[in-house]
Amino acid sequence: MKVAEADILIIPGYLGSGPDHWQSRWQSKLSTARRIEQADWERPRKDDWCARIVKAAEEAERPAVIVAHSLGVPSVVHAAASLPIGVVRAAFLVAYVDVENNTGIPGLDPAFAPIPRDPLPFPSLLIASRTDPYCMYEVAEDLSYAWGARLVDAGDAGHINTASGRGPWPEGGLTFAQFLSRL
Repeated sequence: MKVAEADILIIPGYLGSGPDHWQSRWQSKLSTARRIEQADWERPRKDDWCARIVKAAEEAERPAVIVAHSLGVPSVVHAAASLPIGVVRAAFLVAYVDVENNTGIPGLDPAFAPIPRDPLPFPSLLIASRTDPYCMYEVAEDLSYAWGARLVDAGDAGHINTASGRGPWPEGGLTFAQFLSRL
């Protein structure tokens, strides 16, 4: 699959992705990408976040490919069972936030836990860092098996965001292109 053949749904995490974040950069460069805006980036509510993801998938004009980061990942996993069948073709999941343990997100809706462990109904890839302060690598690895997601070890990459030096994140762009080419 090529980018032009898909609606790329960008799903940021807590506080959204700032202008230097790789998701924002990708959004500005990928002609079919659009950000799923949340009503409240500072006080995430699971049902609200999931409803926005489902609505975006329902409005897709082409097959949808999800690109989620941080708290966007558990939001996608929770929304997966409610997504219109066959619309979402794949999910590119980066830096899962462990919502079942201390996430460091103030005011996080407790409804984010427990995280579903059912296989995702579309191909998925989960990129996890060995030094992510918001999720131990072993947790991400276990969830990738449960979800049927291919796991990519990002090594010492922190939370794979601007603060960890992954502003443009060219390695992620290459991985995303390879992922799309296999769809």
